[in-house]
Amino acid sequence: MRIMTPAPTHAEGTSSHTPASRSTGVSGRALAVLVALTAALAAAFVLAPRVLAGSKPGGGLFDQGSLVEAVRVAFVEYWSSGDGDFSPGMEAVVDYWFRYHVAKAVIAAILLTVLVTLGVLLWRAFLRAGGLEAGKQAALASAGVVVSMLALFSLVLVMANVQGAVAPFSSLMSMLPVGETDGELAVTLGQVRQHLADPLSAGGEAPPALEVMVSDFARYHVAMAAIAAVMAAVLIGLSVVFWKLTGATGASDKSTRRVLGTVSALSALLSLGVLVVAVANTTTAADPAPALLAFLNGGL
Repeated sequence: MRIMTPAPTHAEGTSSHTPASRSTGVSGRALAVLVALTAALAAAFVLAPRVLAGSKPGGGLFDQGSLVEAVRVAFVEYWSSGDGDFSPGMEAVVDYWFRYHVAKAVIAAILLTVLVTLGVLLWRAFLRAGGLEAGKQAALASAGVVVSMLALFSLVLVMANVQGAVAPFSSLMSMLPVGETDGELAVTLGQVRQHLADPLSAGGEAPPALEVMVSDFARYHVAMAAIAAVMAAVLIGLSVVFWKLTGATGASDKSTRRVLGTVSALSALLSLGVLVVAVANTTTAADPAPALLAFLNGGL
């Protein structure tokens, strides 16, 4: 006689399967490393340039007060020399300022690269976070916005410091206390202003030092005009690319379309602002003497 054994039930030796929550596909370790790099580079941007710029033998290591004093003395010395070539004091401080801006520009560029990478990862995580809680999705979106704003600020820092490295003499003039009314600097500034405002009454031919000031001031604004024009072209290109990606994204994926459309619109708006900067600097570069006079009068 055959003995029939009961067939095993599905409950024996098995476990129930539940749907896994949707993964964002982004490594938490990668995000942590990028955040740490961002913090380190931000600190380096503030602390390192002065040390790096002063690392050259005889290069100096200026704090704000000593730099202002060095510029004051060098400016009077340079104007009094009657020569177009920088005096030793002016050459030393301009050389320092050039190295300072190069260091800042390089660090800011690296920081921008890190922030862009971090921003891409955060927005990618947000777009893939459909299975996460609403609070976590909001946190990802908020982090993406903050990082994007920091990246934009870093871009401005890169632009400003490249401009300063291209024309360090004019950039250094921002340290000049143009509001002084007594002393050698006040007398020197008065002579410079007179030559700029009315060259004929000031003696006709411009001193060589003034010609250098005007030409370098023009170069300072040409540099920003060129940088702004390049950035405007990049932003317009990004706007077009993201707009096309928005159209290529399925209508059902509303979050992706919303993010891509927003980026496209913001890129277009930013390009308009940057174009205004390019036009304004081009206008100043075409006729730099009045703008330089306004700056020395404390108007810029």
